[in-house]
Amino acid sequence: MGNPKAFITIPRKEAGYRPVLERVTDFEEVEQALSQEERKVQASRCMDCGIPFCHWACPLGNRMPEWQDMIYKGKWKEGVEILHETNNFPDFTGRVCPAPCEKSCVLALHEAPVTIRENEASVTEVAFLEGMIKACPPRHRTGKKVAVVGSGPAGLAIAQQLNRKGHAVTVFEKDKSPGGLLRYGIPNFKLDKKVIDRRLRQLEEEGIVFRTSTEIGKDISGAEVMSRFDAVCLAVGAGKPRDISPTGRELEGIYFAMDFLSQQNQLILGEPLTHTGKISARDKHVLVIGGGDTGSDCVGTSIRQGAAKVTQIEILPKPPVGKNSSTPWPHSYPNVLKTSSSHDEGCERRWLLNTIEFKGENGTVKEAVVEEINWQKAENGRLTMVGTGKTETIRADIVFLALGFVHPIHEGLLDELGVVYDVRGNVAVDRESRSSVANVFATGDAVMGASLVVKAIASGRKVAECVHQMLTEEKD
Repeated sequence: MGNPKAFITIPRKEAGYRPVLERVTDFEEVEQALSQEERKVQASRCMDCGIPFCHWACPLGNRMPEWQDMIYKGKWKEGVEILHETNNFPDFTGRVCPAPCEKSCVLALHEAPVTIRENEASVTEVAFLEGMIKACPPRHRTGKKVAVVGSGPAGLAIAQQLNRKGHAVTVFEKDKSPGGLLRYGIPNFKLDKKVIDRRLRQLEEEGIVFRTSTEIGKDISGAEVMSRFDAVCLAVGAGKPRDISPTGRELEGIYFAMDFLSQQNQLILGEPLTHTGKISARDKHVLVIGGGDTGSDCVGTSIRQGAAKVTQIEILPKPPVGKNSSTPWPHSYPNVLKTSSSHDEGCERRWLLNTIEFKGENGTVKEAVVEEINWQKAENGRLTMVGTGKTETIRADIVFLALGFVHPIHEGLLDELGVVYDVRGNVAVDRESRSSVANVFATGDAVMGASLVVKAIASGRKVAECVHQMLTEEKD
């Protein structure tokens, strides 16, 4: 390392966010950026720790110490090249990844890890601005054709990896524009869609073909795709939202979170709305049920739309602040309280509440009845939810269910192909990522359930190797 004592003398410095009163008036990215010189100083804090737990914790296996050192020395091109060896899209993960690498950084023991995620976004921005990132089309084509169904992070990763191996790749996307969850699920204030568009231009220049507004199993049959391509990769995500069934669930004004978030992104993009009717939080008391990142995104979007009040409730206990003895370092996913930029914009957060009833007027939701609960350990060791009998009513002019996803949508392509599902309803695959149908592979959330963007990219890269191996064996 160029500066082995920087972690002692230089404090952690984050770029921070734009002022609240400014950022809630628009959907521009909320995160600010440090100067290149300041970023080099932050990269110098990466210590010669001996065992890089950051590398261990990263699903992609990014080599943090190596590219941090390149940033510190001002070798931005070498830094981004090292990143690209393990990560196709560090500009995505540098914005939306929860940074398990930072949770496992040795400096996290003192709650001041290296700013790895911000450094990752920064080195990629410098590389794009200075023209260091260019299309890399293959020198030779193999004559093999691969169909990738779905253009989220897993689909884009597998497409780029296979295309660079020389295979002809066509990506099918049911929506108007490629990007999947990145484009329609993540708000613009976290990920500007221009960041996606510039990557798509690179992929197209490399020879990847995108066919949008094309749903396999509806616009084109699965059988036709199977007949035209040597391999099919399912990267359809986990699109089936988890639901609840309290009394009054049928009332108007209760929406799944992704319908709300995707519609707002469509409005910004100027695209036709896929959901019937406009979903608006303006002047309403908003209730967000679910305490994860998707719930946080609903909070930030509601505030920007002009909500009168936003309340977010969670059925689980409130995590501890800072450290948790049950998930100690270097645990890459410590169960601690996470406060997002959206929470800081004005939101009431509550825990240990279970929704038992929705009440409405003229068929539209107006209130939610919640019960305070406790979690008790049963004889089998599992935690069981127990109601306390203490209830209260929360005003809710509109409700967003941010409860995660259960599995990919079976109706249509998956059922037509006849793939076997596992016990959770995901596409079942073997060790080579093959489904039960010959020459059909599956990757990303369709296999592992709803997860992180960084895990989806890692899954896409892994499956690309499996597909390439099969195509190479066939050619031989």
